[in-house]
Amino acid sequence: MRTVSEPTAKAIDFAALARRIKAWGAELGFARVGITGVELQEDEARLLDWLREGRHGTMDYMQRHGTRRSRPAELQPGTVRVISVRMDYCPAGTDAEAAWQTLSDGERAYIARYAQGRDYHKLIRHRLQKLAGRIAGEIGPFGYRAFADSAPVLEKALARNAGLGWIGKHTLLLDRDAGSWFFLGELYTDLPLPVDTPSTAHCGTCTRCIDVCPTQAITGPYQLDARRCISYLTIESKDAIPEELRPLIGNRVFGCDDCQLLCPWNKFAKPTREEAFAPRHGLDGAKLVELFGWSEDEFLEKTEGMPIRRAGYAGFIRNLAVALGNAPHSAEVIAALEARAADPSPLVREHVAWALDEQARKR
Repeated sequence: MRTVSEPTAKAIDFAALARRIKAWGAELGFARVGITGVELQEDEARLLDWLREGRHGTMDYMQRHGTRRSRPAELQPGTVRVISVRMDYCPAGTDAEAAWQTLSDGERAYIARYAQGRDYHKLIRHRLQKLAGRIAGEIGPFGYRAFADSAPVLEKALARNAGLGWIGKHTLLLDRDAGSWFFLGELYTDLPLPVDTPSTAHCGTCTRCIDVCPTQAITGPYQLDARRCISYLTIESKDAIPEELRPLIGNRVFGCDDCQLLCPWNKFAKPTREEAFAPRHGLDGAKLVELFGWSEDEFLEKTEGMPIRRAGYAGFIRNLAVALGNAPHSAEVIAALEARAADPSPLVREHVAWALDEQARKR
């Protein structure tokens, strides 16, 4: 990390610079910008306990990163401040009722809202790079590195400390004025900017997110067992989905939004101004059978530049097979599953066989 020189640092009005950074962030499309230090000792302790309990499942990279996730200066030497940003992703006109209608329609696929449009990683990092460019244009070269869920970063803890919201009982970040439908990004920097006041929690006695979780992955307030989480099972895990959890997944084929859909704070969610996050290819309510019929080339073509790519083709078809097993019995569903009974992927074949057995029970 290139560091700002001492003579240059002495000449900078960091309080005024922080105000300009927030104004520039708004111009670049960030809904909120906050600044925090790098102290995360309590969050590190909770992370290490979570890892020791094995709640991260097969996400071994979380252990390999060691303390770099909770100690920003280990990840990027010279870091003394973190500029945390928020970008809303819920398209205008989208409401919880429409999502629940899709979830209650066993013939349609539910894809988490964040994944229906363009992949946010590059978009946010690009905007953060532009923000860094504006800062450099103001004060000259300085040390920084931009992240958007792209490195071992405790982004929710940093955002909380930067005043962007509090970590809710479902372990997602919540803001009183915007709910939780947003992405986070960070700019690690060596600039000793003034820090913002951390957010306070406002979940109160509410337990709706815990109660609604289809697989009971939220084992208690602020406690998530990834091994039971539908987002983990349908995105991160490359293994077979445990049989006892398959019926609970319903028609959720990529991620899960239930805890957010039921959260009272999301009535204040702000619609995004980013057209890039609008649903593509009708994925806000596509038919399961239609998606199940995609070839690998079709999958790669239609998900280009989208988060859905992360599941991989076999993983996506695996998820659809589970959803079809949970779907209402029909000749169309049976025909679709039978067409993949001899799929080249052992993972897909296993889940198709399970789905056919489930359909046979519904006759």
